[in-house]
Amino acid sequence: MQVEELKQILTTEFPSATITVEGDGHHFNVMIVADDFSGKTKVQQQQMVYKVLNDAIARGDLHAISMKTYTPEQWQATHCQQ
Repeated sequence: MQVEELKQILTTEFPSATITVEGDGHHFNVMIVADDFSGKTKVQQQQMVYKVLNDAIARGDLHAISMKTYTPEQWQATHCQQ
């Protein structure tokens, strides 16, 4: 799986999200900032992402993923401090 393919899969599921994907074809780092995560715990947010990726993981296209998920408010609080 290529970076752009993974990003497209995630963008289809989270169309209004800000998504960053880096990787080497098998191991990926993903960052998603999405309103979809509002009211969810970090575990629930990651479960939402894994649900989208389960088929790719089962096929062996995706071997390892490290992800960071945020609501826009969480992103602002952790990355835009003055």
